Amino acid sequence: ECQHLHFENIGQPVKVSIEGLNFLEKSEEIAGISSNVLREKTIRYIKMILSSVLKLSMYQMEENVPFEKYGIHSILVLQLTDRLEKDFGLLPKTLFFEYQTIRELSEYFLETYYKQLVKIIGYGENTATSKDLEEVEPIFESKPGEIRQRHSRFISVHSNSQKEKSIGTLDIAVIGVAGRYPGAKNLHDFWEILRNGKDCITEIPGDRWDHSLYYTNDKTKSGKTYSKWGGFLEGVDQFDPLFFNISPREAEFIDPQERLFLECVFETLEDAGYTRNTLTTDFGGNVGVYAGVMYEEYPLYGAQETIQGRPVALWGSPSSIANRVSYFCNFNGPSMAVDTMCSSSLTAIHLACQSLQRGECKLAIAGGVNVSIHPNKYLFLAQGNFISSKGRCESFGEGGDGYVPGEGVGTVLLKPLAKAIADGDQIYGVIKATAINHGGKTNGYTVPNPHAQAGVIGKAIEDAGISPRAISYLEAHGTGTFLGDPIEIAGLTTVFRKNTKDKQFCAIGSVKSNIGHCESAAGISGITKVLLQLKYHQLVPSLHSKRLNSNIDFKNTPFVVQQTLEDWKRPIVEINGEKIEYPRIAGVSSFGAGGSNAHVVIEEYAAKELVPRHTTSYSFPMIIVLSAKNEERLKEQVQQLLNAIEKEPFSDGNLADIAYTLQVGREAMEERLAVIAGSIHELERKLKDFLKGRADIAELYRGQGKRNKEVVSIFATDEDTAVMLDTWIKKEKYDKVLELWVKGVSLDWNRFYRDFKPHRISLPTYPFARSRYWIPDVTSTDHSRVEGAGAFM
Repeated sequence: ECQHLHFENIGQPVKVSIEGLNFLEKSEEIAGISSNVLREKTIRYIKMILSSVLKLSMYQMEENVPFEKYGIHSILVLQLTDRLEKDFGLLPKTLFFEYQTIRELSEYFLETYYKQLVKIIGYGENTATSKDLEEVEPIFESKPGEIRQRHSRFISVHSNSQKEKSIGTLDIAVIGVAGRYPGAKNLHDFWEILRNGKDCITEIPGDRWDHSLYYTNDKTKSGKTYSKWGGFLEGVDQFDPLFFNISPREAEFIDPQERLFLECVFETLEDAGYTRNTLTTDFGGNVGVYAGVMYEEYPLYGAQETIQGRPVALWGSPSSIANRVSYFCNFNGPSMAVDTMCSSSLTAIHLACQSLQRGECKLAIAGGVNVSIHPNKYLFLAQGNFISSKGRCESFGEGGDGYVPGEGVGTVLLKPLAKAIADGDQIYGVIKATAINHGGKTNGYTVPNPHAQAGVIGKAIEDAGISPRAISYLEAHGTGTFLGDPIEIAGLTTVFRKNTKDKQFCAIGSVKSNIGHCESAAGISGITKVLLQLKYHQLVPSLHSKRLNSNIDFKNTPFVVQQTLEDWKRPIVEINGEKIEYPRIAGVSSFGAGGSNAHVVIEEYAAKELVPRHTTSYSFPMIIVLSAKNEERLKEQVQQLLNAIEKEPFSDGNLADIAYTLQVGREAMEERLAVIAGSIHELERKLKDFLKGRADIAELYRGQGKRNKEVVSIFATDEDTAVMLDTWIKKEKYDKVLELWVKGVSLDWNRFYRDFKPHRISLPTYPFARSRYWIPDVTSTDHSRVEGAGAFM
């Protein structure tokens, strides 16, 4: 996850020698060169070095015991590396993280520094070989390929990879995405933050807690935190409970993470152009829900109130975050919360993809949520030296000493690619493969394992059936720590070097430099960044990396830190003299502090259409419909659509897609508005006139469903009225049809499209009402029970 260390007076940083990480590729060479005697002397040499630094007798050391057992922590690692560098010169600072026993470390030096070892330990042509050394029982035998096998134990791949399966059967399409992040109420705002290279870290807002009660710049003071910064969502305490049929009283008891995730999922469905009814009718409600979450801080306030004599029990079950979505939407696919710490949301996406591939569900929603609403988190992170004292995530930059927590919520709607193409869905990107694993035993519980990181990335790439050389962007975990970032680069380089020796061809960055580390929502924030880069064909800058981490020799890796806004061009690779253009492909990594790793490979989707959508024009007017729970929300809907028309490059060719998406991809609510328009300009003019209050707008219809229940009842039960509606539609008597729709009559909008069917596209989603719902006032005279509270008894 990150290296939470203090590095004062340790000495000057030394660049990581990537040549020193190239162990796996040369391991077979040693078998024919080194002898058991040399190996034994190397082990004794390593023990001697350890003994001198650890002040521990070398006779108490065993070659197969993890270094952790000898009390080797991160600062001692630096001291040991410094001592070894006196004999060997520059060495990787990640050495003791990659090789965790004396036996493994000795194999590394035998393979990589053979000639220097011979000189150092005095075993050469002019050295007399003692009889005792010749008779020493071999510590272990090494056969050709043995070292490769041992040290690649985390880099296993399946032989039945995707190449052996039907093309597209395992590919998963991302057909909807939504999210809220620091400084961004929606993904349009998020993209502006990313492309403009904005840092959204601020001091802890006063409406969270008074940070002056807990903050100190003295890192040694217990019960305090040396950080007062973070990335924060606006309105984390606000909700629209009535929209979700939740009483205001019940809303106060619900964890804000549950409320945020519920709203985000609804926005994701709308972004994809689907309604709850469509998903239950057309797909049998077989939709999975996977929510990544790790903190449960809201109930802490309830405990505080109870201690002070005001008993209140606040709801904070992680499972309810996913289950509430399934309940509200009437989904009956798998529904679960996922907690692997900071890899939670990426693991949730992995599980969702697996569920789709196994046929457990037809669509899946996956993502994560994370908030910082109680000082307990900051106290804990400072206690473990995880948190940054500088107030920013310096991903791959010099001087980072921890991460800055960030809030966020994001979800994606997933569907098998073949089905998404058949259904005419918009496709943001294609998930080619996912993988998860664990780091196993390391030098400490929160110490990352570069072999395991390499393993999970290698497996995902192998299962995707692609070459690492084709990957042109890597959204890294990149917490911006002194040793965490070098360890991540070491693992990535190991994987890429198995396929190519090319250097600095793959851009790398981290969204954490913009919004902080969103912890359980970190993976979905990285996925969202990649999807937006694919949409706009641009690579955005990774911040705070002007001075690169001196422990990483980027010039000798496949990676270059993306520091400016640039076009994301498709890579052209020369293979056997032939230049081949590859699609835009990205990898996304998330590593949890407890050792749970995840990686996702995403490829751009290139629609195989003879005529691009935006160039298609239609000779007849389109019907644009909007609806909301009340008039205020309806006007906000109109304003949002106007904003989208002004900001997005919509043309008249998009009018049919806009109309169709709003017709079939939005739930029809009480307050309704319908407009007939033959062009984008006409639509824009009529919507502006509506907001100005004009009453004489031609072909604009307005009504309320609740006021016309009798009319709705007649058209819902009378077969003759249904035939009449069909006749009006065929004769294009849209004025009569829309007069009924705005009064609450339901329509099958697909009947309007006989010869063609437009596509669903991304449009503004529902503007929820914003009112504060926070810890309930237990002294209130309102003693109404929480709705459904007795259902658990």
